[in-house]
Amino acid sequence: MEKKYYIAFDLGATSGRTILGTLGSDGSLSTEELTRFPNSMLEIHGRLHWNIYSLFEHIKDGLRAASARGVKPASIGIDTWGVDFGCIAPDGSIAALPRAYRDASTVGAHERFFRDVMSAHDLYNLTGIQHIGFNTIFQFNEQRDTFAMLHAEKIAFLPDLLAYLLTGNLVTEYTIASTGSLLDPVTRTFATGLLSRVGLDEGRFGTMVEPGTTVGMLTSEISRETGMEAVPVVAVAGHDTASAVAAIPAEGENWAYLSSGTWSLMGIETRTPVINELTEAYNITNEGGVDGTVRLLKNITGMWLVEQCLKVWKSEGFSYSYPEMVKMAQEAEPFVCFLDPDAPDFVCPENMPAAIDAFCERTGQRKPVGHGEYIRSIFESLALTYRRVLDVFRRVSPNPIEKLHVIGGGSKNALLNSFTASSTGVPVIAGPAECSALGNIMIQARADGAVKSLDEMRRIIGQVSSPVTFVPEDSAMWEEAYGRFMTTLKNN
Repeated sequence: MEKKYYIAFDLGATSGRTILGTLGSDGSLSTEELTRFPNSMLEIHGRLHWNIYSLFEHIKDGLRAASARGVKPASIGIDTWGVDFGCIAPDGSIAALPRAYRDASTVGAHERFFRDVMSAHDLYNLTGIQHIGFNTIFQFNEQRDTFAMLHAEKIAFLPDLLAYLLTGNLVTEYTIASTGSLLDPVTRTFATGLLSRVGLDEGRFGTMVEPGTTVGMLTSEISRETGMEAVPVVAVAGHDTASAVAAIPAEGENWAYLSSGTWSLMGIETRTPVINELTEAYNITNEGGVDGTVRLLKNITGMWLVEQCLKVWKSEGFSYSYPEMVKMAQEAEPFVCFLDPDAPDFVCPENMPAAIDAFCERTGQRKPVGHGEYIRSIFESLALTYRRVLDVFRRVSPNPIEKLHVIGGGSKNALLNSFTASSTGVPVIAGPAECSALGNIMIQARADGAVKSLDEMRRIIGQVSSPVTFVPEDSAMWEEAYGRFMTTLKNN
């Protein structure tokens, strides 16, 4: 096999990257970051939007960077966060900037839907998706009378929308669509009758496709503008977590995963959806995976709390490097207070440290003193939250959970990984950090015929990554802390 190149555009809610993947003739895999760019929500007249045009320009910059290197990729793939979408007008233009999932309209959106449209129980039985106010079905209900929705000929999830801008062709990739509480997880199609409840129908969407489907070729205009030859754009697992899970270098079935970043997503991989009283009670979601798998998982607020604290402190003149932040947390007093990362208090406060203070005051706890105590309290609370959620998956999983694979940016946080191993009582295997991009690349490689299966993809990634294992320590101390943590949650 000759050397093959693939370009992955891995877009997160705060930044994006262009990654060049090279699959060697010997089956080796290497990656290189060609560009990195910011991504932030735009506030316009009190509404939060994504600047889709800026993301499109950054993607073209990435193509220019690859072209300048003389690289001709076999294909291009795009992954993003889930649930958000854009509207395409009858003339093919984008009707409006896509609304961001943290917009205020999503607060309580699920409760309004359950009151006016369909019960929570009926929706969960249809889709198997956990109820969060920003799920696509709830956004559709909130935005149904907006100009964009009223005039949309087509609706596209963000990776599909960007692929449309590159090729002129529109599809609906299954894994990204599965995040929105719209699909039947058994048939892997739109849930019968659900779209009509919010004034839509299947004709407003592109054809549903599985990961690895070719969307089309770069348009001649894009090729001329970027210097990149016409190459295929592949619908990879468009949801970044779906791409990431496909890249976990795991063996066997006795494992769980934690995708750790701004959001934390914990789950297990199954062959069929699991929708029952237990999964409904714990709001566990059945999202689409690669090769017909199901990502049985739960969304947990992750490093968002730390990121927002750092933002406030920076505005006050305090800027910390990552090692400085971890050192401050290591030196801080342990178990000062316990936070519920998923509490409404922390969804999008103007001042995160002030929100933490208010939470502590309301729950009768001492407020953190000094930035190190804030950071440590967040890390400890995340680790304890992971224990609480993993205990649920221990009840749901058909297999014993003997280890936890941590992937994403949080896999580089040795302190948090150590806390997580001690809190959960199982070894934590941390890495690789760039799983979304790796999965994106390897799905393209499989579509290209360079690799044959999901197992082969994971084996290759395991050979090029160097995971670090953390083992549980101080079990009695963490068990006592867990009891206090659960008491705090009950009193909130």
